[in-house]
Amino acid sequence: MNPHTSFILTSFLLLLSISTAAPTPIQDSFPKCVSKHSDKSSPSTTTFITAAQASLYTSLLHSTAQNLRCLLPSMPKPLLIFTPTTESHVQSAVVCARKLGVHLRLRSGGHDYEGISYTSEFKSPPPFILLDLGKLRAINVDVRSKTAWAQAGATIGELYYRISEKSKTLGFPAGLCTSLGVGGHITGGAYGPMMRKYGLGADNVVDARIVDADGRILDRKSMGEDAFWAIRGGGGGSFGVILAWKVKLVKVPSTVTVFTVPRTLEQGATKTLYKWQQIADKIDENLFIRVLIQPAPIAGGKRTIVTAYNAVYLGRAPALLKIMRSSFPELGLTRNDTVEMSWIESVVYVGSFPAGTPPAALLAGKAAFVNHFKAKSDFVKAAVPEGGLEGLWRVMMEEEAPLMIWNPFGGKMSRIPEAEIAFPHRKGVVFMAQYLTSWRSDKEDVRKRYEWMEKLYNYMAPYASKNPREAYVNYRDVEIGMNAVGRANGSSHDWGFRYFKTNFHRLVQVKRIIDPTDFFWFEQSIPTALYK
Repeated sequence: MNPHTSFILTSFLLLLSISTAAPTPIQDSFPKCVSKHSDKSSPSTTTFITAAQASLYTSLLHSTAQNLRCLLPSMPKPLLIFTPTTESHVQSAVVCARKLGVHLRLRSGGHDYEGISYTSEFKSPPPFILLDLGKLRAINVDVRSKTAWAQAGATIGELYYRISEKSKTLGFPAGLCTSLGVGGHITGGAYGPMMRKYGLGADNVVDARIVDADGRILDRKSMGEDAFWAIRGGGGGSFGVILAWKVKLVKVPSTVTVFTVPRTLEQGATKTLYKWQQIADKIDENLFIRVLIQPAPIAGGKRTIVTAYNAVYLGRAPALLKIMRSSFPELGLTRNDTVEMSWIESVVYVGSFPAGTPPAALLAGKAAFVNHFKAKSDFVKAAVPEGGLEGLWRVMMEEEAPLMIWNPFGGKMSRIPEAEIAFPHRKGVVFMAQYLTSWRSDKEDVRKRYEWMEKLYNYMAPYASKNPREAYVNYRDVEIGMNAVGRANGSSHDWGFRYFKTNFHRLVQVKRIIDPTDFFWFEQSIPTALYK
């Protein structure tokens, strides 16, 4: 299944084993080197965990992993896990990794659909150390300046909660999944329920702190505007280690309104979803209505398709109902369907927490979804016709546990130029589609799951964006372009154009300047050159 099995770095093969109790040279020399180079305080020995410490190693490796297929015994694992407690420790880790000739994998915690922050898709990868930033999670909210600094290891839910502690009328427009690590989440863009009003999380970053390949801590001024442009939406791990983001807070009303309204095929789901596509990107920008689509059992041992309209409106219910009657009467929304609450309560609501969960639960940083899964994404610029939807339902019915999530764009997203930051998917996008299939055990027929996902992806091709067929970098898909020659001009980086469109050219230029030796390398890291 691995498309890169031919890519073997033979000079590193002697260092690959982590299964023995005896420490490798790296497992011994890396902690010593980090301690030597740390400016203020040497890291504790407990911050370095090897496979010989089996229970600690496994617990830490699994701690923020959400895709269990990336933890199978066959997947290559890090030689060592290092959990720095200061920024100086991160600097030392970079310096020492370069000195010792070992790669770093950078993890702030969160989705990481392909697990490349803590494992490898190559069966014979270069040896690597996992730099886990989970202990760097300080958050400082400044209500007066309407800004906040958040370290990379904090979750987006923690950031939301800390903002709400200081103000009931300030928020931050980022993800719906509150267990996402702030560091990596924002590097990919960070879309969420307020993006139609305020843009992405990455659109609202005003400064950052990173460690570059030379071990220097850089802020916006010292890294330069090109690098600052690249780290906002250009994907995590390619340009340096994100230490912290400074974000601009946005105004939220004291009361917002939410609803979740399901519609089955028997209730006219096809026609309703077709109409949703007509208005999803054009409706009032204070309103975000996503659609969750999946099969469900009905009487007689049969199944149907359920489309659940899950929404957040930045305002009160009467105003929302007026908008819905005017723009989307087909859903038949009533006052009884709606619930008014505070913005922070709406974060909990859309974050898939059980009803009645207090906002303080956001501080736990627990993932709502942990399973074996495979995912892909599309950006759709024209409505899928009713006949196309009916065919889609037939494909969905073939799989045991599929899920689609359609997230509306439009509003401010359409007004921000594609080249403003590295994230390019803007004007003309009606919605982004995410496709998932999950399974409970590694003993199941994984090949069958992948084949079904490929069938669904191929089915949606006529309706997806073209030239390139775009994809979301935070839903990374290592199968994109891995074996393909790519574009007609000979590029082997098809995935780069799908994630970043023409912004990929500038990202490569930035990479060549900030990391010319390609120290921050992984399977889909930004390359230093397009053609080799």
